[in-house]
Amino acid sequence: MKIGIVQQHNCADLKENMNRLAQRIGEAADKGASLIVLQELHNGLYFCQEENVDNFDLAEPIPGPSTAYYGSLAKQYGVVIVTSLFERRAAGLYHNTAVVIEKDGTIAGKYRKMHIPDDPAYYEKFYFTPGDLGFHPIDTSVGRLGVLVCWDQWYPESARLMAMQGAEVLLYPTAIGYAANDTQDEQQRQREAWTTVMRGHAVANGLPVVAVNRTGFEPDPSGQTAGIEFWGSSFVAGPQGELLFRAAEDQEEVAVIDVDLAHSEQVRRWWPFLRDRRIDQYGGIIRRFID
Repeated sequence: MKIGIVQQHNCADLKENMNRLAQRIGEAADKGASLIVLQELHNGLYFCQEENVDNFDLAEPIPGPSTAYYGSLAKQYGVVIVTSLFERRAAGLYHNTAVVIEKDGTIAGKYRKMHIPDDPAYYEKFYFTPGDLGFHPIDTSVGRLGVLVCWDQWYPESARLMAMQGAEVLLYPTAIGYAANDTQDEQQRQREAWTTVMRGHAVANGLPVVAVNRTGFEPDPSGQTAGIEFWGSSFVAGPQGELLFRAAEDQEEVAVIDVDLAHSEQVRRWWPFLRDRRIDQYGGIIRRFID
């Protein structure tokens, strides 16, 4: 599978962002990509740095204008596109939703982000209702895709449940960056932890992992923080956690990475983790904490 990733720095002009994404989707398709993954909430700025009810105006229905826009691009280039949208399900009910567009322009499926953070500059609980579609892969013409979103990447349970249902690759649209008040050493520890945990999901499940992050600085409109410097570093890892590609921290990039899905079969024969799971002993995993 040739997987294209688009790591982009966004501005406040949604039309400009979407036009640049269209150009880069075309560039990835020209390089041979059959699947193209975009970053989290890719149409605009990361608006969750503040709690502002006016930002709900950015949400849209699914299907809606964005699925039509990216659907036309998927059909034009004959590629599958993984998008990340602010979904308006109903008045007062909104989700952070990944939508997979098939190469004929139709919607193959969607995933609503399940784990919702609430940290300084990442006030997502103000905007997003936790997903209710569960952890289920989406079947497409290029394979069975385990689509998750950003904060989900810290939870091994999410990756495992996708793998247990036959996902052939794990995909994580992402928006994460540095806090200005952290030391440079701490910033790098966080970035490496982010990379390491997903490489661990690749190893534990014998599956390739794709993480696509945004890059560049975005100010905090509220002025409460010094804004976020998104750390880029989008990457693709193989089923043994090996890095097949890693983007720069501070540059926009379009890359196409050839991933051998058949290699996962061989790795799982060497390391049969699914075979050796002690499912009879895992009952406590459904508890919040064991005292």
